[in-house]
Amino acid sequence: MRGTTEGARFSWRTWLPCLTLLVLLAPVLAGSPPVRAEGGEDAAFAFTFDHDPEGWAVAFADLPADYDHDLYELDSGHRPLPEGLAGGGIYVQGHNRSDDLFMYLKRQVGGLQPNTVYSVSVSIDLATDVPPGLVGIGGSPGESVFVKAGAATIEPTTAVDAIGHLRMNIDKGNQSTGGEAMVVLGDIAHPEASGDTYAIKTLTNADAPLTVTTDDEGSLWLIVGTDSGFEGLTSLYYARIAYALNSVQPPDAADTGSGLSAPLPGGRTTLAWVVFAVVGVALAGLGLRARWRRPGL
Repeated sequence: MRGTTEGARFSWRTWLPCLTLLVLLAPVLAGSPPVRAEGGEDAAFAFTFDHDPEGWAVAFADLPADYDHDLYELDSGHRPLPEGLAGGGIYVQGHNRSDDLFMYLKRQVGGLQPNTVYSVSVSIDLATDVPPGLVGIGGSPGESVFVKAGAATIEPTTAVDAIGHLRMNIDKGNQSTGGEAMVVLGDIAHPEASGDTYAIKTLTNADAPLTVTTDDEGSLWLIVGTDSGFEGLTSLYYARIAYALNSVQPPDAADTGSGLSAPLPGGRTTLAWVVFAVVGVALAGLGLRARWRRPGL
């Protein structure tokens, strides 16, 4: 009887903490909540250009590399907004002699989560002097000048193609169509504008955001511009540019980390299975030891 009593006493001292551990682990073993994205932080950038261009640079594409400056009339810079409008803006001008002039602004931003997919919404305030309904060479001065915005991991820049034209290294689409890196927000026509009067037009893709993935350092290049089908002179001001970036968790992009948090069927995780196996082996071993232990051993 002494051996049986000691065996029972040993069994309860050992099994009680193990049973307690199993109770504490029950929520984990039953299933774990979805893994949150690494890029859980959203971000917003806003530029009003009241005093300077705030890091934005102007460039031009879809024209000959050896273009004639007098013919294309390219011009840009930070300026006060036209009479009747307060504040400053980035002025951009060009004459579309190539039938496809792209005038754009770009800027790099950081502080985002690295290698993370973001949903990108852009809002732009343009000062334009073009009313709707005008007729021009190749298209309307207003409705055929398409405003685009987007973002890219690489710096948007130009390279000379086989016919000697400057082409973008990102997919911006062409005129009225967007591309992988840019979407069409609208055009520059405004019903309250005229040849002598500028009006602010606000454009956004809030209802149809695009997605982009940050680089290893959590950086992105922002880009806005006009893709023109109007074969004439276009001039406008960017009075405000705002970006809202929201992190996106793709279905198969859960953070696996060390491999212990990768999801497994039934909602359990690798960590839970490891704990379950260790506890199970320990309980089996202790149970056998308690059963076969004899007095005096």
